[in-house]
Amino acid sequence: MDIAGTTAFITGGASGIGFGIAQQLLANGARLVLADIRQDHLDEAKAFFEERQQGRNVHTIRLDVSDRDQMREAAKECEAVMGGPDILVNNAGIDPSGPFDQATYADWDYGIGVNLMGPINGIMEFAPGMRRRGRGGHIVNTASLAGLTPMPSFMAIYAVAKAGVITLSESIRDSMAEDNIGVTVLMPGPIKSRIHESGQNRPERFRGNSGFAETEQQLAKRVVSDTWMEPTEVGDMIVDAIRNNTLYVSTHGNWKETVEERFKALIASMPEAKPFDFGATLAVPQEES
Repeated sequence: MDIAGTTAFITGGASGIGFGIAQQLLANGARLVLADIRQDHLDEAKAFFEERQQGRNVHTIRLDVSDRDQMREAAKECEAVMGGPDILVNNAGIDPSGPFDQATYADWDYGIGVNLMGPINGIMEFAPGMRRRGRGGHIVNTASLAGLTPMPSFMAIYAVAKAGVITLSESIRDSMAEDNIGVTVLMPGPIKSRIHESGQNRPERFRGNSGFAETEQQLAKRVVSDTWMEPTEVGDMIVDAIRNNTLYVSTHGNWKETVEERFKALIASMPEAKPFDFGATLAVPQEES
């Protein structure tokens, strides 16, 4: 896919990985619609591009990706302003981590609502327009290496959602290909981002009786390490993946052995294959006369 002349809609696009992807897509000729829940982050991103005389190619929308009505309106605005996206980047994510025995429904709803339903909402609201316009395109979903390998219970909500994003991306690839729309799932490791501000970004409807208030306060104090990957490096990986319709993009190899052990154990649990008629399982039983 040629990126020059396209429009990209990026959730969580005003900071961290999303902003890194945005910079590299724009550098390769795309126009941008940046969506983010934080207006201050959107203002900073817009100022960044305006300082570089690139503001005319950037539009911003404040968006809570877990809110389907907001996503629907964002799709309408994107189409009205930029003609609809050729590239959809479902990147917005949060870190809903904390002691598993303290997790409440509010914490599950927040983690699943943003990290898994966010990409689903994006696909449901944007993919029909991408198909209808007939220009082809590409969808990028941000998951995590945490979705590939067993994680401690402290990260259960995060890992469950990210594993879902990986399966989602794999499963829609054949359908999207019918309209020349590629699919990539990004599985990052430690990247310089603002995900530690997840507690500040939690919508009011997910606060309620959260069991992770103290954990979120501690997470907010985390110092981003200088050794973590730059978001623009991730952006380069995504540019390459879009051009080549690459399904999997992993930023780090740190957990390769753990992932290998997991899949070896899964394969070892499977009995030897036997002839199987899948169609027979779908047959409707006939009543005997």
